[in-house]
Amino acid sequence: MIYEHRVYQPVPGQMPKLLARFRDHTIPIWKKHGIHPIGFWTTLIGDSSNELTYILSWESLADRETRWTAFLNDPAWHKAKDETDRDGPIVANIDSKILAPTDFSALK
Repeated sequence: MIYEHRVYQPVPGQMPKLLARFRDHTIPIWKKHGIHPIGFWTTLIGDSSNELTYILSWESLADRETRWTAFLNDPAWHKAKDETDRDGPIVANIDSKILAPTDFSALK
């Protein structure tokens, strides 16, 4: 397994809309494409409290490429994104890292 660590910085004031988009649209579409989130977090203490962090699990880089591409091309995703971005983008920045677990990691 490999893991993807993603951090979203919403446009100021747009965190509630971003959380709703994930809860109501993104996660159900991911389920359809076999994308597995490990968890979601908001930052309480750190450089910015305006962050949504989540981790996805993948079988391999090829698995990620196949499933993520299918998600990005899904008309339901485009509809949800277009609706939530209707008054302007709600996401200012996305940071993504692909992580490989160490031999002593609880997640393998």
